[in-house]
Amino acid sequence: MQARDVKGSLRALLWDVDGTLAETELDGHRIAFNRAFAQQGLPWQWDRSTYIELLAISGGRERLRWFLQRQQGGEPEASLLDALHQAKQAHYRELVVAGEVQLRPGVRRLIKAAAAAGLQQAIVTTSGREAVAALLENQLRDQSRLLPLRISADDVGAKKPDPEAYVLALQRLGLDPGQAVALEDSQAGLAAATAAGLRCLVTLSTASSQDSASLFRAASSLTDGLGEPTAPIRVLRGPACAGGLITLSYLEQLPPVP
Repeated sequence: MQARDVKGSLRALLWDVDGTLAETELDGHRIAFNRAFAQQGLPWQWDRSTYIELLAISGGRERLRWFLQRQQGGEPEASLLDALHQAKQAHYRELVVAGEVQLRPGVRRLIKAAAAAGLQQAIVTTSGREAVAALLENQLRDQSRLLPLRISADDVGAKKPDPEAYVLALQRLGLDPGQAVALEDSQAGLAAATAAGLRCLVTLSTASSQDSASLFRAASSLTDGLGEPTAPIRVLRGPACAGGLITLSYLEQLPPVP
């Protein structure tokens, strides 16, 4: 289907999940990890500042493994790592089903606008397939069909900041990098998108808002959200945004990757 109200080269939106679609990291994954620790009788609790530091490591299982290595002074037992990760996934799904993890403002609006314009849309994330499905099925139930292509950690050998997931998404969509825009919230996500040749709008999450704006120089646009009519956003770097709303027309005008 041809895009009806977006002229030019924009053919697809590629959505990150954690921190971009929803504030999943601090309000979801962190709490789920803490519940998994408690379930296993372990004394650890990750507060918000600790977890923000741990986000420098891409992937929940990798994050957990790194932490256990330093707590135990060596490679963690595979059985413990597996048990904690499986418990964490179950607790995360419970949090999402209970409505404890909400979409960020503007996400649903922009997904619907892109669908109405005939753009393709895909999920491109380093989260596991199960966590992605939990969020989409519960917080985007009516729009999940608009995101049929889902590239997750289960589909690639290397996680962000490696561009493999974005390269794979472009291949499956049959698009050149210049025909799509990635929506991200983190340094790792930005690095992955730009390495794949994609324009990238970074919409800072609660966690990444702690980072210096200078770390996002490669972003085509850096904002503090996507915006709703009652809650306009600020553009911290990139083209001015009329009305404080990220729209398809705004994404179309984003400058190409240098």
